Amino acid sequence: MGDVVLSERAGKTLSITLNRPEVLNAIDVALAEALAVAVEEAADDAVRCVVLRGAGRAFLAGGDITAFYKDLERAGGVADAIITPFHRAIEGLRRLPKPVIAELHGAVAGAGLSLALAADLALAAEDTTFTLAYSAIGASPDGGSTYHLPRVLGLRRTFEVAALSDRFGAKQALEWGLINRVVPAERLQAETAALAERLSNGPTAAYGRLKALLAASIGDVLPDQLERERRAFVEGAAGEDFREGVSAFVEKRRPQFHGR
Repeated sequence: MGDVVLSERAGKTLSITLNRPEVLNAIDVALAEALAVAVEEAADDAVRCVVLRGAGRAFLAGGDITAFYKDLERAGGVADAIITPFHRAIEGLRRLPKPVIAELHGAVAGAGLSLALAADLALAAEDTTFTLAYSAIGASPDGGSTYHLPRVLGLRRTFEVAALSDRFGAKQALEWGLINRVVPAERLQAETAALAERLSNGPTAAYGRLKALLAASIGDVLPDQLERERRAFVEGAAGEDFREGVSAFVEKRRPQFHGR
């Protein structure tokens, strides 16, 4: 995987760090491929929470435009070589049956915003700036942003964000529902770590069923979604965490979940 993406496990949490700080973690072929591999490795049952972060001054400032500029005649091929593994990573994150947290700071642009949207929760430093950015270079979005943004912002706001590529801050992102919390920059890592610790000690299998139910709800009619919920609950009721949760409730103590 090389060093353009770093994977580090602390307890039950896996941190995936984009590591091209000299270019604000701009995504090229090597980073996209390494990210896809890291996400696949996060499927390990010992991992119960995943944190996405960027090294240096930014989370991810979009695509590496110089990669296109160096070979404009083959720009489509270069784009495909980046987007294909990047999309594998995005889909992998959404399918992971465990929580994914995006820890955002600095620039969150283009593919960076797409990646942040693929996480289940997002915390941002107060000075974080966001932009979808694609239209600024005459491109259409990728990374699932045209899937996720309309579901959060609606069609009109999404078109505005995508077509104008204006920058907006963490406060606006919070008001729009794009992120969950805004924290002082100096507290970002500590706040993320505390949330990851809480989630990594939670009922991981139940979180996985929750993610699957929410994903299915987008296209389901109510009777189908009700049936999905019934099956998920019944399946979970046979699990170790459910038995522990019920016992802890009745016995008036804190549950000790093991993710099963």
